[in-house]
Amino acid sequence: MIEILTTGLPNTVQDLGRPGHLALGVSHGGAMDGRALAIANLLLGNDVSAAGIEVALHPFRLRAHVDTAVAVTGADCTVSIGDRPCPPWWATTIRAGEMLAIEAPRTGARSCIAFAGGLDLPAVMGSRATDVKGGFGGLAGRGLVRGDRLALNPAACALPAGGLGAALEERRGAADGLTSAIELRFLPAAEFDAFTPQARAAFIGGDWSVTNDANRMGYRLSGATLALVSPLELLSHGIVPGTVQVPPSGQPIIQLADANTCGGYPKIATVIEADLWRLAQAPVGARLRFSPTSTAAATEALRAQARWQEAFVTARSLALGYR
Repeated sequence: MIEILTTGLPNTVQDLGRPGHLALGVSHGGAMDGRALAIANLLLGNDVSAAGIEVALHPFRLRAHVDTAVAVTGADCTVSIGDRPCPPWWATTIRAGEMLAIEAPRTGARSCIAFAGGLDLPAVMGSRATDVKGGFGGLAGRGLVRGDRLALNPAACALPAGGLGAALEERRGAADGLTSAIELRFLPAAEFDAFTPQARAAFIGGDWSVTNDANRMGYRLSGATLALVSPLELLSHGIVPGTVQVPPSGQPIIQLADANTCGGYPKIATVIEADLWRLAQAPVGARLRFSPTSTAAATEALRAQARWQEAFVTARSLALGYR
């Protein structure tokens, strides 16, 4: 059992989501930074989609009421257990009565917390992810509040003395977004050619800022006004996380984990799945830059992530003395 001490409603229980239900109007959902949650779980020997906590509003604090193990990944934050500081991207033990504290990020936007065995909550449509819009999943379909208590699945977690970490230097640098633009690869969407040549050039060549209108449903961006060649009316059509729509204002909206499953605004691009974690770690005010890519390159990027994850599992086994 863990108890939430300091939190905010944007902090929710998440796993890797509930794919396969878009036709029913149910968002994919799940952790915005799925890679970070997967690595946190792998550090503990969990299934990659075990339910944990996504922290989007810091500081965050919880107290353990049992001896267990915990891993914190995602944004670059100061993390401590009791009076012990923890390195970034680290798994370690936490004793009954000890407090885990995560301070405001230095870079990045979201932290992922995993627990040995995962959070013990009922699955809804195959997932424990919180869908706040639908009011289901997670803890009664809502964000976490002070005093919430969450049960843990029983699990034996083997860790070396002092804990176990993941070296992800490229991720910490890419998640900055304050000193440099975050590069996002994209595929042209169905209405890409319906925008003027000037708009297409501005989309690719310009910097875009994440506005205050940013949450798990999507980010509204600020930058050049993207104009259509001629007015265009569309019936509502399917959209997925990463879809970049352009409403009449000409300012793009990137659909994210909890986005609606259909919409009628023209689509200029789709950010590739392998880069969605970069958006998850883009704080308000971050600068984004879009770079065109190919379907083959997008597929290879996902395969490379899968290979990296497999290598990480092997490295963890070696660190624990397994062969």
